[in-house]
Parts: sequence; C-alpha cells; structure tokens
Amino acid sequence: RDISQLKANPFHKPWNSFPPSLSTPISIELDMDAKANSKGTSPISMVDDIKQQLVQRLEPEPFQDVAGKLKTKGSGAKTSIEDILNAVLPPRVYLDGKGNKMMMRASPTKSSRDDVIKLQIRLDTLLQERQARETGICPVREELYAQCFEELIRQVTVECPERGLLLLRIKDEITMTLDAYQTLYSGSITFGMRKALQVEKGGSVLGKKINDLEERRKKLLTRLQQETSKTELLEKRIAEKKTAEEKRMQSEKEFLSFQAKHLETFLKTLK
Repeated sequence: RDISQLKANPFHKPWNSFPPSLSTPISIELDMDAKANSKGTSPISMVDDIKQQLVQRLEPEPFQDVAGKLKTKGSGAKTSIEDILNAVLPPRVYLDGKGNKMMMRASPTKSSRDDVIKLQIRLDTLLQERQARETGICPVREELYAQCFEELIRQVTVECPERGLLLLRIKDEITMTLDAYQTLYSGSITFGMRKALQVEKGGSVLGKKINDLEERRKKLLTRLQQETSKTELLEKRIAEKKTAEEKRMQSEKEFLSFQAKHLETFLKTLK
C-alpha cells in the first residue's frame, strides 16, 4: 500500500519517521531482552513470556534488520502491512540457546469480533492472576493495559495503517504525559522531604527560642511582682507620711487659731 499521499498534510510526518520513537524501539527491546539473557533467563522461557503477552506475534524466526530495510525504502516507496507493523510494533529480539539472534514479529493476521472478546477475557484473567490493583498506582495493571493497547493498535494497523499510526502517536503522547506526571510526582516528594527536614530543623531552633522567651517571661514576671511590691510599699509610706503631716498641720492650725483668739481677747481687755 502506498501511503505517501499522507505527506500532503503539512502536520503529518512520513510513517518511517512518525512517531519519533520508531527509529529506536528495536534496539531498545533488543537491549532489554539481552539483559534478560544475561540474568540467566532461558530462551524457552523468554519465548513463552513473549507468547503470554497480549500482543499477537508470529513464530520465532532468524533476526533481520527490519529497521535498516525501512530506512532504505524511504518515505515515498510502497510499503506492505508487515513493514508498517515492524515500524509500529518492532519485533521482539532475543538470543536462543545457541547464541543466535531470533525475533518474533507482530502478526499481520486480521482479528475478528471473537478475537477482540477473547482479548478482553484474557486481559481480565491476567489482571486477576497477577493480582493487579483496581485503583491507585499499579505497575502490573499499567503493563497489561499497555500490552492490550498495543494489540489494539496492531489490529487497527492491519485494517488501516494510517489509523494505526495515529493511535501509536496517541499512545506516545499518553506515555510522555504519564512520564511527566511521574517526574513531577518524584520532584514533589523530594521537595516535600526537603521541606520536612527544614521544618524539623527549624522546629528545634524555634523550640529553643520559645524556651528562652518563656524563661525571660518568668524573670520579667518576677521583676514585675517585685516592682509592684515596692510601689505598694512606697505608696503606703507616702500615705502614712501624708496623714501624719496633715495631723501635724491641723494641730498647728488649731493652736494658731486658739492663740489668735486669745490675743484678740487680750487686746480687747487692754482697751
């Protein structure tokens, strides 16, 4: 099928460069499978693991550089469904028991209604068998739904390659969004821990400051009581002194009044 006409859309990229991840997934999956081989996983178990995934694949075959073939064809050449599937869902590459590179391509077989129902039943079964959580963050549930989405992309690509490429673009956008949220979540945890440590460290300093202020408050209260006692004592002394002075002045006043009357009487007698 010739899909070069899609280039007429200025917002559309050629299928061999759209999405950007198509140029690297084969090497990525090869590295992942090579790491699995280095950890002691047998080729038979690797094949079984690949077959147990939700993406329908063909039987193992010798490795071929499908990425190089896609690049040599160019964007204007006619491409087959197999070529598009190799770009959308790269073959799973692994090493067999003899050390030879083997790969398993995505199946170009069309899927029927029964196949979709079986896929749904198998997804639910795997979710229960692997005890995936229904809510919250669950890597198992995320992995299984990603495999189911890839299988749906394969089925759609077989029927309509353009629609499959668009679904793959949507999948990549969702993946980037989730990665951004995960990075933001990790950064927020780090920020929260740093703030918690700062609060804990600052709390000890504030606690010490509070204790110092409490001690100062107690001293000031004691001093206030002392000054209050002194003030009351002084006021009492002043009041007593004032009372005694008033009594003295009253007595002196009465004496002077009596003396004045006595002098007036004496003066009258002299006349």
